[in-house]
Amino acid sequence: MSLATIDIALRGGAIGLLLVLAASLFRDFHQRPAGRLGGIFALGSAAHAATFSIGAPVAVSAWHAPLIALASGNVVVFWLFCRALFDDAFTPKPWHALIWLAVAAFSFVNCLVIAASGHARFAVVAMNLLVLGFMGMGLGQTISSWSADLVEGRRRLRVFIVVAAALYGGLNAVVGIFSFESEASDMADVVNAALLAGIVAAICLAMTRVGADDLFAAPRPATPVDAPAFAAPDINAADRNLIDALMRLMADERIYRHDSLTIGMLATKLRIPEYRLRRLINQRLGYRNFNAFLNNHRIEEAKAALADPTQAEVPVITIAMDAGFQSLGPFNRAFKAMTGVTPSEYRKLKASAA
Repeated sequence: MSLATIDIALRGGAIGLLLVLAASLFRDFHQRPAGRLGGIFALGSAAHAATFSIGAPVAVSAWHAPLIALASGNVVVFWLFCRALFDDAFTPKPWHALIWLAVAAFSFVNCLVIAASGHARFAVVAMNLLVLGFMGMGLGQTISSWSADLVEGRRRLRVFIVVAAALYGGLNAVVGIFSFESEASDMADVVNAALLAGIVAAICLAMTRVGADDLFAAPRPATPVDAPAFAAPDINAADRNLIDALMRLMADERIYRHDSLTIGMLATKLRIPEYRLRRLINQRLGYRNFNAFLNNHRIEEAKAALADPTQAEVPVITIAMDAGFQSLGPFNRAFKAMTGVTPSEYRKLKASAA
C-alpha cells in the first residue's frame, strides 16, 4: 500500500470521526455554548484534516482556499471553546465572530493573493504565528481556570482535550514555519495524519467516559430576586459537620472577602484535603466553580447592604468592594446573573417595597 493511500485513509478516518462528533454535539448540546463551540471546532478540524500539508506550499485553487480559511479560523474557535469549557457563564459575543471572520478572511487572502504574488514565506509565517498566539491564549485560559473547577471528571478530561489539541496545533504551526523551504514529504503527511486520527479517536473515547452534564453545563436562568438558597440533599454527619464549619468561616469570618482566597487555602483552614473540599462544594452545595461559590456569598452580603435603608447613600462600588469584588464590572455582571436585575435596580426594588 502506498504512502498516499495510507494518508488518504487516515485523513478520511479522522474526518469521519470529527463529523460524527460535530453532529452529536449539535444534536445533544446545541443550547449550550460549549456544545455549539465544540461542534464548530470539530467541523473546522475536519477542514484541517482535509487540507494540511507539510513542506513547501503548492498553488491553491479557488475551491481549496475556503477550506483552508475555515481550518485557519478554527484556531479562534479553539480559544473560545477553551473559555466555554472552563467558564459555565461564558457566552460568545458578536465581536468573537468578527475575530473569527478576520482570521479566516486573512487566510483566504493569503492563499489567493499574498502567496500567489510571490510572498508565500510571509503568508505562511504570519498565519502560523496567529495560530500560535490563539493556541497560547487557549492554554492560558486552561491553566488560569483549571484550579477553580469543582467537577473532577471534566477537570481531567478538559486538560486532556485542550492540551492534546494545543500540542498538535502548536507543533503543526512550528513545523509549518521551519519546514517552509523543505520539499513536501508523503511520510511527514502520513505521520501527521496518524497523529491527528489518534488524537481525535482518543478524545471521542474519553468523552464517552464522562457524564454529559459534567462536561457541558446546562444553561441556568438567573435566580429570581430573593429566591431561597440551594437546598443540600440528605448528607452524612461528617459532611454536615464540614459544611457547618465552612459556613461559619463564610458567615462569621467572611473569608470570602479575601481576593486571593483559593480552595487550597480554604481546605487548609478546614484541615481537610483539597479534593474533599472540592467534592463537598460541588456535590453537596451544588456549585461547579469555586469562584461562583465565593461570589454567591459576596452577592448575598451586597444584597443585604443594598436593601438596608441606612446604607441608601453608600455608592454601589463601595458595597461591591466591601463584599470582596475588585471592580464594579465583574460585580454588576455576577449580581445580574444571580438575581436577574442590576444592583441599582435591586436597591430601587427594595426601597419601593419598604
